[in-house]
Amino acid sequence: MAQLKLTACSNFHGSIELPGSKSITNRILLLASLGQGNVLIKNSLQSDDTNHMIKALEELGVKIKNQTEGMEIEGLCGKFHTKKADLFLGNAGTAFRPLTAILSIMQGQYILSGIERMHERPIKDLVDALSQIGANIKYLKNEGYPPLEIHPANISYRSPINIRGDVSSQFLSALLMACSLLKDEIVININGDLISKPYIDITLKLLRKFGVNFINKDWKVFSLVQPANLKNPNIIEIEGDASSASYFFAAAAIAGNVEVKGLSKDSIQGDIDFLKVLKKMGANVKYKKNSIVVSQAVTLKGLTVDCKMIPDAAMTLATLALFAQGPTELLNIGSWRVKETDRIHAMTTELKKIGAEVVNNLDSIKIFPPQEIKNNIAIDTYDDHRMAMCFSLVCLANKNIYINDPSCVNKTFPNFFQEFTRLLNE
Repeated sequence: MAQLKLTACSNFHGSIELPGSKSITNRILLLASLGQGNVLIKNSLQSDDTNHMIKALEELGVKIKNQTEGMEIEGLCGKFHTKKADLFLGNAGTAFRPLTAILSIMQGQYILSGIERMHERPIKDLVDALSQIGANIKYLKNEGYPPLEIHPANISYRSPINIRGDVSSQFLSALLMACSLLKDEIVININGDLISKPYIDITLKLLRKFGVNFINKDWKVFSLVQPANLKNPNIIEIEGDASSASYFFAAAAIAGNVEVKGLSKDSIQGDIDFLKVLKKMGANVKYKKNSIVVSQAVTLKGLTVDCKMIPDAAMTLATLALFAQGPTELLNIGSWRVKETDRIHAMTTELKKIGAEVVNNLDSIKIFPPQEIKNNIAIDTYDDHRMAMCFSLVCLANKNIYINDPSCVNKTFPNFFQEFTRLLNE
């Protein structure tokens, strides 16, 4: 297994232009492919997850051209031309879930598969919701999990669609995007508490850019009262990835000063609220027109944080906790268990290697920082990009850290280590 050494350091300074948001990029790629007209997409993310989406769309007949200014997509007005395809989607949940929903109404025969971890990530609640409009989706291995086989079906909307909201917000996002193509007045009811609401908000705001307006009734009911065709804007620019920004913001709070460009206080991404937590911990945060500056805290204070609205950036708080005075407790992180790995288990295991005391349960983790962070520890990353990026912060304790399988960051941020080490050396 490849291994990367990050050398002990105590300074982190400079500026970075963020790659585009993964969540926004994959949503826009799919919506633009099914919209009416051509669209130029600027600052799209180039990573494993987005490459899986692009390859799948091209196999489905979408024309995607790389231009100097960005990617140009020729919309297909609501219907994929290809009616039979075998699509491999790696571990890209932001591609697998929405494509499952969209393809279920396309009157074609499709197989969707991924890596083994994707086949361990549940999808039953989305499939059950789609079956309520007549979708014909079969499990090829284990009930409730990918891989899937989709068959032509008699799709019709007759009554409100019910879907669980407490497993993955990607299920509802996928359903919202698919229902925008049905030409009906749609009502979707949420069973249970809806998690990761900011990601649903991203979906709703992007649908509006394409001319589709759902009414959100207290996160319990979503109504499409005036069906509309997806219409592509001429140009759409993708903002920087707020989840990726969290590692640089945290590094600055520990050991320096960083300006992150391509992101603002008005971001549509929920993980921008990571900065509110960082400020409460003691860091200095300054918002500019199209950038954000974070500088070192005099003292970082441990907190109890409800992470329901920042589930991805919450992982960064777990490693930042190593540098805080007092314990840090992260609540409402149950969704970590069905991500690229069981992140609660993985984070607990690796934090203990560093010397922290860690207590966890089904949806929380409490970290007691060590008196001294251990040196020369090798971190296992579990084929999870966020584990690799989070534990990079440890080198700022002036300790060497070894990251196993560093290429796992290709999922969302292929240049992460080049950018991170550049700011260590400036």
